[in-house]
Amino acid sequence: MDALGRADAAEVQAYADELRAAFVRLREEAPALHEKARTLQVTERSRDGLVSATVGARGDLVRLDIDPRVYRRPDSRHLADAITETVQRAAATAQARVIEIFEPLIPEDQMRAHLEGDLDRVLDQMAARLREAG
Repeated sequence: MDALGRADAAEVQAYADELRAAFVRLREEAPALHEKARTLQVTERSRDGLVSATVGARGDLVRLDIDPRVYRRPDSRHLADAITETVQRAAATAQARVIEIFEPLIPEDQMRAHLEGDLDRVLDQMAARLREAG
């Protein structure tokens, strides 16, 4: 094996060691972070303040409050849009907080891809890291 081959092998070994260390750290620290993320709740209010939506870590609606003042201006389309937009903002905020919680262990781009269910992006990121190491 020439010097270039040894350097490539050393880089791949260093990356494997890095992955192993990250896995050990993840195994040790993840349960506490998972519990913190699992219990996360985010509340957002609509722009007019008449709708309040609370979501869990996965963006699932936990609570919806509608101020009775909505009946002063009965506009079902406006109310539906306010609810949808408020829940979507709350879900996006929850996702950002989950990413922050896991950032000490998982890079933001990897966590975001995982949360979005983008397996292709996760695998592409891993392949890119291997190419960089090799």
